[in-house]
Amino acid sequence: MAKALLLEIDYFATLIGKRSVKSIFFGGGTPSLMDACVVASVIERISHHFTINDDVEISLEANPTSVEAEKFSDFASAGINRVSLGIQALNDTDLKALGREHCVEEALRAIEISQKYFKRSNFDLIYARVAQSISQWEDELKKALALANGHLSLYQLTIEKGTPFYGQWTQGKLPIPGEDLAAKMYELTNDICADHNYPAYEISNYAKLGQESRHNLSYWHYDDYLGIGAGAHGRISIDGKTYATEQYKKPETWLKAVIDKGHATKIMDQLSPQIKAEELIMMGLRLTQGIKYADFAAKIGSDIENFMDIDRLDFLKSQGFVDGEHSDLVRLTKRGRPLLNQILGQILT
Repeated sequence: MAKALLLEIDYFATLIGKRSVKSIFFGGGTPSLMDACVVASVIERISHHFTINDDVEISLEANPTSVEAEKFSDFASAGINRVSLGIQALNDTDLKALGREHCVEEALRAIEISQKYFKRSNFDLIYARVAQSISQWEDELKKALALANGHLSLYQLTIEKGTPFYGQWTQGKLPIPGEDLAAKMYELTNDICADHNYPAYEISNYAKLGQESRHNLSYWHYDDYLGIGAGAHGRISIDGKTYATEQYKKPETWLKAVIDKGHATKIMDQLSPQIKAEELIMMGLRLTQGIKYADFAAKIGSDIENFMDIDRLDFLKSQGFVDGEHSDLVRLTKRGRPLLNQILGQILT
């Protein structure tokens, strides 16, 4: 597996040439189960092919089990300088209901250890959980803010088709908060985080100034990124053309392909200006700063008005869902951000 990761880095380096790297992210499942020496070898191979910025952000997703947390020292030595913990809840009943393998005691210990070894860290929580009241979420959020070290990811529980939760939900056996209560929880989340100097910079992400996730900002700003490993997606520009890449998802299929031909790229499609524009709008409107018209035109080569229903956009401004005060950008208001998907459906042409 480690050899295959290095081979795929070699392949993409040949494909795109020398670039500068501002972030590296080990994610997608449980990368903290890897040996730290694998992380070190991946970082070394990237530095061999590319120019790594002096202030590069190198993040690792980790589960807060005691086994994985005990490896944080080794990961720090390998080059990781930011960790993101999948905490999800701060009570054992809800952790069990969510199917998590860790308990609250382990979660708190993992947060403590992560802050010992990494200057920058994040952990996530899910709200609007089963039978959760707004006062319970308020108490948990304030506890989280007291524990946090500059960044929090706070997601509303969503029930996806094909999961055990979906069947229970459709049968009325899963009493999650309704839309109105969930909306109040979202508003409360934004207000409390802002009061604690953790303003929202994206729909579900909150950070002190300068502590924003640079890697995730690359997605939301629609910058280039390489997707290495099983199931990884990428967006890369070559000779003025942008391509969407996708690696084989099944690990054994991915591994065989890399060993056989040096990479496991299942899809490499050139994106049309229309698709690029839609993706940029979908990603950029997640940010509280929105999309500057000049930045859009620089990336797409055309004005953003050519890809949006301007009459509909003006109506949404009049209703308070889209910012109507700035003529050089488009961004959703606090009221509009929870309705991003519905708004996209109305404004994209």
